Amino acid sequence: MIQLYGHEVSGNCYKVRLLLELLKVEYEWVKVDLMKGEQKSPEFLALNPFGQVPLLVDGEVKLADAQAILVYLARQYGGDAWLPSEALPLAQVIRWLSTAAGEVRQGPENSRLYYLFGVTNINIERAHQKAAFILTQLDTHLSTHTWLEFERPTIADIAIFPYVALARDGKIDLDSYPHVLAWIDRIKQLSGYIPMAGI
Repeated sequence: MIQLYGHEVSGNCYKVRLLLELLKVEYEWVKVDLMKGEQKSPEFLALNPFGQVPLLVDGEVKLADAQAILVYLARQYGGDAWLPSEALPLAQVIRWLSTAAGEVRQGPENSRLYYLFGVTNINIERAHQKAAFILTQLDTHLSTHTWLEFERPTIADIAIFPYVALARDGKIDLDSYPHVLAWIDRIKQLSGYIPMAGI
């Protein structure tokens, strides 16, 4: 059975759990206590030398990084519905995974880290500027799209969703982005959706 190592307050771990639930793939949740530094233990580092969660173990496969795990799960268990195989549609989805690791991380995710976890080496003014930029881009895009691509949910939506939906943890008001809020509600209506504290 698949094992997913992670922590329940991590949006990156949550996005992997969410996709597993949407795909109806059985897995075992293995909690890694980040507050106790378990991700830096010799046992965990033997599985993932980067000392980060999430970590997916599927038989002989050991895979870290949320975006990489989404790609693996979609291709292995979800097929073209979640991750197209043709060049252009594939590139369109991957672009959003890059956005999750770039603009969303620099904006809403960093704002959440600053306010919720006290990570003080973050420039919070810059993080709020980045958040306003990406949320405006998302709201404009979603004003003419039901989903981020192809008018169906893909891992593009799953990659972007958690830290956008958790934006209020970073003192970011989502009320100015009605199309983003409607998209968040659509994701919550998907069969297999599981909640996360703060969303």
